[in-house]
Amino acid sequence: MQGSCCCGAVKFELTAPPSMMGTCHCSRCRKVGAGSLVFVKKDDIKWISGRDQIATYEPSPPYKYARCFCKVCGTSLGEILSDENSFPINAHVLDEDPGVRNQFHEFVAEKPAWYDICDDAKQFEAHPVQA
Repeated sequence: MQGSCCCGAVKFELTAPPSMMGTCHCSRCRKVGAGSLVFVKKDDIKWISGRDQIATYEPSPPYKYARCFCKVCGTSLGEILSDENSFPINAHVLDEDPGVRNQFHEFVAEKPAWYDICDDAKQFEAHPVQA
C-alpha cells in the first residue's frame, strides 16, 4: 500500500495493512489537518523517498504527541516518525483504500457544532479508555 504527501516529496509503502482507523475531533488535530487516523506498525513503513523532507512539530505541555508534516507542501502526516512500535498516521496520506473503516471517534466533547458524526462508530468524550 503506497502513501505520499500532496506534492509527492514524501513517499512510503506499508508492508502490512493498518490495524484500525479512528477519528479525532480535538482542536489540535483539526488545526494540523488531521481527522481520520490509521494505526500502523513502525516496522511496516518502508521509505521510498522524502524521509528527510519531514519536519516535526513538538507541542508544548500538556500535549505530548509530536506531529509530522512535509516541509515542501505542508501535508500533515500524523506521527509517522514516532519511535513507538505502533502509532497513528493520517488516513488521507494513503494512496489506496486502507482496508479498515472508522471504529471510534475521540474527543467528541471538542467536536465543532458544524460537524455531524454520521456513522455508528463508538464515541468517546476524550481518549478511549481500555477496560
